[in-house]
Amino acid sequence: MVGSIADQLLTDNAKQHVAQILGVDLKSAGPWLDCVKSVMRKADGTFSYTTDPNHPEYEVPCASFRTPDEQQRMEDYVARNWTQCSYMTSGVERGCHNTYHFDDVAVLRDRFDRNYQGTNDHDLVAATNAAIAVLLGRPSPPPFAIKDKKEALFVLSHLIGDLHQPLHVGAVYLDSAGHVVDPDVTHAVDPATETAGGNSITDDHKNFHAEWDGIPGDLGEAATPELLATAKVLPADHGRPENWSANWATDTILIAQEVFSSASDAPGGSKWSITFPDRDAYLRLADGVKRRQLAKAGARLAEVLNAIWP
Repeated sequence: MVGSIADQLLTDNAKQHVAQILGVDLKSAGPWLDCVKSVMRKADGTFSYTTDPNHPEYEVPCASFRTPDEQQRMEDYVARNWTQCSYMTSGVERGCHNTYHFDDVAVLRDRFDRNYQGTNDHDLVAATNAAIAVLLGRPSPPPFAIKDKKEALFVLSHLIGDLHQPLHVGAVYLDSAGHVVDPDVTHAVDPATETAGGNSITDDHKNFHAEWDGIPGDLGEAATPELLATAKVLPADHGRPENWSANWATDTILIAQEVFSSASDAPGGSKWSITFPDRDAYLRLADGVKRRQLAKAGARLAEVLNAIWP
């Protein structure tokens, strides 16, 4: 959806560059960075794209990347971006590249700042800037290993979407009793109470993060006139494009505060259950937030590429 909006807002020059570099439009390119999550490290240290028989739906947006050359690109990308950091979930190493999709800034903060807990040099903001750097013709900045502009476009077209999903940037931190704590006061995070961007929180027995990953069901997969109209009136950013992602992260943290503002938590085993005093009102709020964030993300993806290729 984000790529589809951006496709409609590119300058002729930017659209030509995207077509020449990618061979597909941004709408098709957007899922690539999630598709590479299917690349697994084998016991012998090599990497192989492995389909999940329990989730055939994961492969639908990835079909165009399953040619021999493009599958090799995905496997190479993961191999190059595996060891820069350790990312363990459920006792399994997932590879550093999976950390590029998120920050975990406490919703108690009012801006993105590198001094805050939940940020690092391989987070979402840093990865977005790395992709922009490569598209500007610069070397991939460490710790990232983005080999060319095609890979950078794949990365950027996905991450700007992630950057506008509130739970990919803002996080709530809890203690063992389910009470909110401030990680920038304690300067520590207890892994046993990590909410993992809302993945350890349930809402009506559903994964709270996954609920926010989903877009309103009536939108489909293509830009709507309403979303385009919202995108077109978004105020322009100023200055160097490399500085924009931190500003966008600040905006998303403020949205994440809204996401959690009416919520209450109670401990429930290894997860927390989130409740709202008026669930219907919350769902209406979430629907509006999602539409605005999709429009912003599409507009800003186009804005970056139009600044690079005016």
